[in-house]
Amino acid sequence: MSTAPTTNPASPAVPGTLYFDIVAVAFVSVYLISQVSSSKLFAIGPVQLPGAAVVFPLSYIFGDILTEVYGYARTRRVIWAGFGAAVLMALVLWVVQALPPAPGWRDQAAYEAILGVVPRMVLGSIVAYWAGEFTNSYVMAKMKVLTGGRYLWTRTVGSTVVGQAVDSAVFITVAFAGRLPWGALLQIASTLYLFKVAYEIVATPITYAVVKWLKRVEQVDVFDRSTDFTPFRF
Repeated sequence: MSTAPTTNPASPAVPGTLYFDIVAVAFVSVYLISQVSSSKLFAIGPVQLPGAAVVFPLSYIFGDILTEVYGYARTRRVIWAGFGAAVLMALVLWVVQALPPAPGWRDQAAYEAILGVVPRMVLGSIVAYWAGEFTNSYVMAKMKVLTGGRYLWTRTVGSTVVGQAVDSAVFITVAFAGRLPWGALLQIASTLYLFKVAYEIVATPITYAVVKWLKRVEQVDVFDRSTDFTPFRF
């Protein structure tokens, strides 16, 4: 008596396709949320940070996971998708801001005060994240090949140290230059940088667990040995 072959429901028909879209959507969602939340600065004692500090470091963690599991080329595609979504969001918010307010609606000034700065935040984020995330992914992919896939923590932390330095400096300059004294900007940029790196270090055990699980269920572990690393491709 013969039986039909069975398949493991946890295994994708095509390796690397089972959870890629979920991780990609999470990456883009965190990126968009950070655009709006960046419009507020908050202070904890003497430390000042933009609101995006609450969630933005997660985008680098998702970026590390994407690059480690699926490779640089697919991560590059997700980064560009996030940029496109951010630009669309900025355009919609700008159009809504420009539309004449309805009679009796008295919150136009509040809308402009909070969401009116989002286009500048998006510009800062696009320039900073273009440089920072591609730097992060490049370092991550190259270190993976160099280490033969071992010592994941060196890649997650090392790539973040380099990528976040670029990202924080560019973003703070583009988003806040002229709105705050340069001394305050330097303090915010350095504090934000250290906060993001510390965030990555603390999250390393979680990153390890997610990467290990994804590699197992996705049946994929990409090494970028012959990848074209130009960011100008989709």
